[in-house]
Amino acid sequence: MNVKFDTLILYVQNIELAKQFYTENFNLTVIEEDPIWVLLNAGTVHIGFHKIGDQYLKEMDAGHQFDNNTKIVFEIDADIEWARNELLSKNVQMREIKTFANYDFWLCDGTDPEGNVFQLKSKKQ
Repeated sequence: MNVKFDTLILYVQNIELAKQFYTENFNLTVIEEDPIWVLLNAGTVHIGFHKIGDQYLKEMDAGHQFDNNTKIVFEIDADIEWARNELLSKNVQMREIKTFANYDFWLCDGTDPEGNVFQLKSKKQ
């Protein structure tokens, strides 16, 4: 059996907010959407956001952020410091820029409105 990674699906409280965040900040395009689902083109993979079922939403406080072990990594072709500053200017929570010994990339993590972690990855010049 051969496999190919096609889609990452995250469950979210607010489909419209997730769509707006990733289309506006990362220029991802909408492939399909309906009231409980949006699928975005993120290059070689898709990112899907599926609305959490109402039975679970009733148990959450407004503005609840999730704590999960998933990270979406975006390789960018821009200066990472510039990209980080752009996101900070839009009130996106961003951590400090970092790298590792013998590693060819700069890295910077951020958090989307629902608490999902993403990472910017930029090739060192």
